[in-house]
Amino acid sequence: MAQSNFVDYVKIFFRSGKGGAGCFHLHRDKRTSKGGPDGGDGGDGGSVILRGNSQMWTLLHLKYHKHIHCEDGKKGEGANKKGAQGKSEIIEVPLGTVAKDAETGEFIFEITEDGQEEVLMKGGRGGLGNWHFKSSTNQTPHYAQPGEDGVEGWKILELKVLADVGLVGFPNAGKSTLLSVITAAKPEIANYPFTTLVPNLGIVNYRDYKSFIVADIPGIIEGAAEGKGLGTRFLRHIERNSVLLFMIPADAVNIREEFGILLDELKKHNEELLFKNRLVAITKSDTIDPELMEMLKADLPENETCIFISSVTGYNIQALKDELWKMLQ
Repeated sequence: MAQSNFVDYVKIFFRSGKGGAGCFHLHRDKRTSKGGPDGGDGGDGGSVILRGNSQMWTLLHLKYHKHIHCEDGKKGEGANKKGAQGKSEIIEVPLGTVAKDAETGEFIFEITEDGQEEVLMKGGRGGLGNWHFKSSTNQTPHYAQPGEDGVEGWKILELKVLADVGLVGFPNAGKSTLLSVITAAKPEIANYPFTTLVPNLGIVNYRDYKSFIVADIPGIIEGAAEGKGLGTRFLRHIERNSVLLFMIPADAVNIREEFGILLDELKKHNEELLFKNRLVAITKSDTIDPELMEMLKADLPENETCIFISSVTGYNIQALKDELWKMLQ
């Protein structure tokens, strides 16, 4: 997943199609000079439909589509012929896509399954032809219904990355390095903040041909929930993870305090994140000796499962996979 190709937010003006007008028509042929009403109904306008596609990972294909309009329904004709239905716009999106109203921020629906279809904007209904209004007291109605207008407005599509495990930590906590070690993903790795600018996904091959998906979420900083750093842009990706792996380097000034800040940022964003299964990994353990490791254990977060790891030497990496798999089950 190239960084330049990852798009997880688009704002688009959608418009569903207008329904076709019903037809006013009286039956006429060479044998009938004054026949009854036979005006057909108008066709329904096209709808805007989102369809889940498990082979897609980004909203890049929608980045430059600022306006998407559906076709209007055609008007009815004589001989009770119904007008053609307007063509709907079926938009394929990756799983984890959320649709929201751009003005109110109201949640509309979420696409989570392959092939799932949801109507974002329904097309207007076609008008009824004049034959519908025939009665014993009005045998030749001279009116038909107009078609209903379509619906239009700005909508937001947001992608929440679907992964089993989400990596949570400050910049330079070793998240990208771990992902490159336990999966085939090749994220950019460097010794400066915000190397990772988009979520990276990788598949972990586990024992007996089992596997699970890990997402490297761009680094959180204190104040992320209020808009500092990259936090507000990427915190939502954590919502879709089953397990959160908190990563804190062994050389952190205060491991317990750093964990508390991370936890607080998640709480500010969405309190439900606190109820997810979580594991704390103390990274870069190759930089400390066994004696210091024993001393650091006293500073670990209370009532949390913690494990010392090193992505460089492979220390406890298999034990980490085992613990994550156990939590996922």
